[in-house]
Amino acid sequence: MTHAYTPGLRISERTKVTSHRVLPLAGDVIVKKGDVLKAEDVVARAHLPGKVHAINAVNRLGIQPKELREYMLKKEGDAVLKDEIIAETKPWVKMLKTVLLSPITGTIETISTITGQILLREPPKPIQVFAYIDGTVIEVMEKEGVVIETTAAFIQGIFGVGGETVGELAMAVDKPNDVLTAERIHPAHKDKIIVGGAFIQHDAIDKARKVGVKGIVVGGFDDEDLRKLLGYDLGVAITGSEEIGITLIITEGFGQIQMAQRTFELLKCRSGSKTSMNGATQIRAGVVRPEIIISHEGKVSGKEMDKPGDRGMEVGDSVRVIRVPYFGKIGKIKTLPFPPRNIETEATVRILEVEFPDGSTAIVPRTNIEMIET
Repeated sequence: MTHAYTPGLRISERTKVTSHRVLPLAGDVIVKKGDVLKAEDVVARAHLPGKVHAINAVNRLGIQPKELREYMLKKEGDAVLKDEIIAETKPWVKMLKTVLLSPITGTIETISTITGQILLREPPKPIQVFAYIDGTVIEVMEKEGVVIETTAAFIQGIFGVGGETVGELAMAVDKPNDVLTAERIHPAHKDKIIVGGAFIQHDAIDKARKVGVKGIVVGGFDDEDLRKLLGYDLGVAITGSEEIGITLIITEGFGQIQMAQRTFELLKCRSGSKTSMNGATQIRAGVVRPEIIISHEGKVSGKEMDKPGDRGMEVGDSVRVIRVPYFGKIGKIKTLPFPPRNIETEATVRILEVEFPDGSTAIVPRTNIEMIET
């Protein structure tokens, strides 16, 4: 029989994890190959050029562009302070003098006698790239960054928001079908990554942010609450750059969905461990999954779990739909028709029939599902 293959979420108790830590522009790498790092260690630094401000100097001073340098008190490359005088006219009557003040603290970059403009640049902004995971540097890319490797438990979620964070893992519920309510979040959870069960409401996230929780891992979340959390409707761009004061990863989908037992048990057995997480998600081409990485630190034994995509799909397998209108819904494969079929978009694709827990079924293109661990 012909097998159909599909990518799935990775859930491994013990596996090799590599992380590419790269600067957005050329800079300095401050570690070397073989260094053993902590997640909080800085691996590379660079300086992002400051914002440029343009001043139409000749209009303000009432002079010709070719005369501009004669009236300047500063030259190119000089440092200036905000509201410092950088140019002035020289009238016979001092009361008629016009001065030009710097709008920023920075440097004089360009004085143009052609356009009559002065360009000032704000100070460069330092950028630091952290290791993100405890591990060993296995490769150094000069002026760019490093590759770090570690042995860790590795869990991918289906969706997330918020960037990279590191903290101690803590269980906030007892069972994978529990709802993570505000009452379950305590001051002791400050600076920790907490694990919920089937669902979390917006008020619980608000309390978590006030308490100082760094991250939340939970089975499901309401898409309406997502808009409240972000303050806007999420588009199709990659997530992870949201400045919301917390990182949220959902492992199952939108709605109240029990966290997969294997995922919950893996997180529970690693409670108290140092954990790295990143909510960055992209569900279109170039798929990016939110991730949870729990370094083993050489004290936990185990073996790498089978990856969901290692065998073909079969009737009865658990799957998750990863496209609308059934996005996030979990079910079991009911049938796997072999011939391609026409779907509503008028495309001809291979499909499968999914049966959901409530007994309803749906015909879904095979490319719109992923296998999951149960």
